[in-house]
Amino acid sequence: MQCNVGITDRILRITAGSLLIILAFSGVIGPWGWIGILPLITGLFRFCPAYPLLGMSTVKKNSE
Repeated sequence: MQCNVGITDRILRITAGSLLIILAFSGVIGPWGWIGILPLITGLFRFCPAYPLLGMSTVKKNSE
């Protein structure tokens, strides 16, 4: 499992996922907010299973 989530993408995923979970837990947005678990997990593990299927990566390559 190679990392395919870059730093900016990672920060956005963790922030959005955490916010959705907090809002769902507090009852502000309802149970659909628990979907925030997905971006939180992909941000923490730096791997998005959809990216290889789409041929994408947000990780910067080292230029040599």
